[in-house]
Amino acid sequence: MMMKSRRDVLLALAGGALPALAKIQGIEIGVCGAIDGFAKAEALGFDYFEPSVAALSVLSDQAFAEIRKQVLASRIRCETCNNFIRTLKVVGTDVDAKALKAYMNQMLDRCSELGTEIVVWGSSGSRNVPEGYSRETAWAQIKEFLAYAGDIARSKKMVIAIEPLRHAESNIINTGAEGLRLVREVNHPNVKMIIDFFHLRSENEDPKILVEAASEIVHIHFANPKGRVWPKNPDEDPEYGRFFGYLKQIHYKEGISIEGRGTLDADAPASLEFFRQEIK
Repeated sequence: MMMKSRRDVLLALAGGALPALAKIQGIEIGVCGAIDGFAKAEALGFDYFEPSVAALSVLSDQAFAEIRKQVLASRIRCETCNNFIRTLKVVGTDVDAKALKAYMNQMLDRCSELGTEIVVWGSSGSRNVPEGYSRETAWAQIKEFLAYAGDIARSKKMVIAIEPLRHAESNIINTGAEGLRLVREVNHPNVKMIIDFFHLRSENEDPKILVEAASEIVHIHFANPKGRVWPKNPDEDPEYGRFFGYLKQIHYKEGISIEGRGTLDADAPASLEFFRQEIK
């Protein structure tokens, strides 16, 4: 992916003066959060930072310019962004394709300026099926949305990644298997998927979906399912071993973002050590 060479240049320029990055066996470790945590994440050695597109969308041009300046002055980038759509609808009777396309063009331009390659579409509020609404129609609307979202992403050298979400948050696309079906039906080179370990465990889905969907998975979100907190110990969950075993089996070499309750100061060192143990 194009940002990796840019990071190599940044690291070469930085020499040995900065703390080592977290990258383990070719897998980059990042963290999701509010953009004000960017500098702390860089200092702690994360490979990238993952902010919310929706949060970026409400910034003034001046405020965004300051963030862009900070990111471009650092050795890491916002290679992935999440929470793509906050208020607009993809499903239902209130879908405004024109507004969606305008929003995506504007926000993917902003993301691009921060070095983004992958934009995660979870955004349950945009896709939840209204009560009594046809699920077949909803599925067709989602496919139509992803087709033109993929076109916009391709024009900006990005990928839209579908995120399966647990039933408690979304009433459609709840498992990796459903995400994989959707990716295959849309059949767009710039529409892929992620696996979120927390949602996978909430839905009791077999981690072996990593193998079946290997060619379509471009990103991972991770949290300890007990409390949705930052992972710290390999013994916290009985499926950790199988999950990381399958990642090794498919030779996964993309990013894993911590997305859970916790703080950089209190939890980052132990969580980074957890990934070193699980991935080595």
